[in-house]
Amino acid sequence: MNDTQTTPPNAPVPAPELARTPRIRPQTLADVAFPKTIKSFVRRAGRVTTGQTKAFAELGSTYLLPYQPITLDFAAAYADVERARGQNDIKNRPTVLEIGFGMGEATAHIAALLPDTNFLCCEVHEPGVGALLKRIGEQHLHNIRICAHDAVEVIDHMLPQHCLDGVHIFFPDPWHKKKHNKRRLIQAPLIAKLAARLKVGGYLHCATDWQPYAEQILEVLSAEPLLKNTALAQHPELLGYAPKPHYRPLTKFENRGIKLGHGVWDVVFERI
Repeated sequence: MNDTQTTPPNAPVPAPELARTPRIRPQTLADVAFPKTIKSFVRRAGRVTTGQTKAFAELGSTYLLPYQPITLDFAAAYADVERARGQNDIKNRPTVLEIGFGMGEATAHIAALLPDTNFLCCEVHEPGVGALLKRIGEQHLHNIRICAHDAVEVIDHMLPQHCLDGVHIFFPDPWHKKKHNKRRLIQAPLIAKLAARLKVGGYLHCATDWQPYAEQILEVLSAEPLLKNTALAQHPELLGYAPKPHYRPLTKFENRGIKLGHGVWDVVFERI
């Protein structure tokens, strides 16, 4: 989830030597009409607090998963959860991928609400990672693992097909300006990757407070042949959007928006 994002700052100016040799400059999403490589994030500066630094030191070794271009061993990643519960049913425990959790408020809430579900959470914003680690310690949450890496590379190299029971993408950066719409995360190539990694019956849940982005999300997910929109039959009055699922909390950001008359749209599709 990303409930603290604002319009991103301008990209850094390339160093003079790179500017003189454009052929070696790394390609960015802004260079192409449609991104050839999806990125799930924009790096932002931010200050890591003392409490977050302490959380990194005390909890990082347990709850941070290093990015490795090999298939993730879920049993090993969540082994301490099973030991704490005196159980050994990791293979039967649902796993939900979250892409971009911001400061982790909703993530921690959902993990506490669904203790028998394991959450794999991708976020590159260091203060956000530190904030979620701090929440994990304060709330004694054991079913969260964080990979502080680009979610697209995690999906491509660490997640096999049919390994996920759900995917959460809450309030991704809307890139309000039309010329920046191509930078939006929710586009057909990424959705195809996610659909392939969902188990049959698994779900993909996106939420946004920007109506044009909600319309794009609904269009992109509707075009993916491995997904179906169950809200069409269950809630036809919502025109394809879904009621807010019980597990997704109202964040401070969302409550503020509602008070200002802003809408929030949930889009939930199922893997077929």
